[in-house]
Amino acid sequence: MMLSILIAEATVCDFKEALEVKKPKSWLKSVSAFANTSGGTLFFGVDNAHNVVGLADPQKDAEDISRLIKERISPIPRFILTPEIDEGKPILLLSVPKGTHTPYYYKADGIREAYIRLGDESIVAPDHILHELILDGMNESFDSLVSKYDAKDFAFSSLRARYRKWTGKSFDDSFLVSFGLVEEGTNKLTNAGVLIADDCPLRQSRLFCVRWNGLTKAGGLVDAIDSAEYTGSLILLLANGMNFIKQNNRMMWKKTPTSRIEMPEYAERSCLEALTNALIHRSYLELGSEVHVDIFDDRLEITSPGGMVSGKNIQDLDLSKSIISKRRNPVLADVFARLGYMERQGSGIKKIIENYETEPNYSAELKPEFFSDSSQFTVILKNLNYGKSIEKLAIASEKLAVEPQKVAIEDAINSMKANKNTKSKALMLFREFGYEGIFGRQDVASLTGESQTAAGGLITKLKESGIINLIEGYGKGKYRFSENQVYQQTK
Repeated sequence: MMLSILIAEATVCDFKEALEVKKPKSWLKSVSAFANTSGGTLFFGVDNAHNVVGLADPQKDAEDISRLIKERISPIPRFILTPEIDEGKPILLLSVPKGTHTPYYYKADGIREAYIRLGDESIVAPDHILHELILDGMNESFDSLVSKYDAKDFAFSSLRARYRKWTGKSFDDSFLVSFGLVEEGTNKLTNAGVLIADDCPLRQSRLFCVRWNGLTKAGGLVDAIDSAEYTGSLILLLANGMNFIKQNNRMMWKKTPTSRIEMPEYAERSCLEALTNALIHRSYLELGSEVHVDIFDDRLEITSPGGMVSGKNIQDLDLSKSIISKRRNPVLADVFARLGYMERQGSGIKKIIENYETEPNYSAELKPEFFSDSSQFTVILKNLNYGKSIEKLAIASEKLAVEPQKVAIEDAINSMKANKNTKSKALMLFREFGYEGIFGRQDVASLTGESQTAAGGLITKLKESGIINLIEGYGKGKYRFSENQVYQQTK
């Protein structure tokens, strides 16, 4: 078979002119890396320029390859040796699929190292990736492991408020066990429980947000326009992160005869999906790591620790096809699905792209981009309004529809006698609950990250402005946005 065809069929390749028997680490580390990552193929008898050199004794080389793998790779990975003839010269193909009993170590001369692929190199696995390989080999996940923390010492008010809002039902304490947040019997929190608790003690549960001045992180005299750092519960990190994005997501709008067309810089639903995925699917094994939201003039980047669990790079995959994904933190993913933040079938990337495509100012060159390697995953959302003027925006007729109630509520909130931050929090509250949702002071505090006192102050301002009404029959201090009053104010 032609060498070019063989190389095209292999996802990851290494080339060796000859088999090194006396110093086999040079190629055995690739065997370890292939088994630990996403698989690959070694071509023996081919140089790095893809020139066929051939092997003098392919039968003996095949025997030595099998022997050295069995002697020096532990556990022994699956592999297939295939002899081929190209240009009349014998070569050997050593195919190593991704293993199921990771990590696969190279062990010899007092050394025991696990390797992974990084680009076209095989490198020693960093500690946090080695820990992931160990968990994967045990069929365990970080979020399912039991922590040292007692459940009785932690509150879950953010979880309870979100569950009530999404389902309309109270959160029963027994759900902590059935959701996988507390171990039955010991009453210890799992790592998932630690990450969702109100006062999460895990230092890696952090979110750094920066609005940079310009197209890079070195903008000139003023590097950053806005910045914030958040710690604690994943539910609060998501709420605070989205609030930061909304505050820095400017809106262009264009009047039509009957309404107006809103054109945000970034599709809000795509941002929510990307940030949710970053918080849930990230690696929590790397100490001192965090999720980053970096907003530049022309793009928004969300970067999370840890690449794809499969070991593949997202930029090498065909995103038009369904991507079979393995979840790094299945307990967290299940909880967030129960809370309405994500779907169980793992369609996040597809939803990010589709939500972008529905925006009135979208065009093909603004399609979201995705990059990953063994250490991180990045989503790049293009600024839909960058370099455009309102007069030059061509908008497809099918995208002209706007929600009149959204325009009305924005006008009502903007007319409030309050500062910009208060109005932003009020709009965030409406986006969360709409006209149907019922909320109280605790719900407002959990969503906005404000104190109970500040949350009560926001409710008072909304009440005085006639934007919300007190609702009977749902307990003390429950409110709902008043659609009729809002329309009356904005007529």
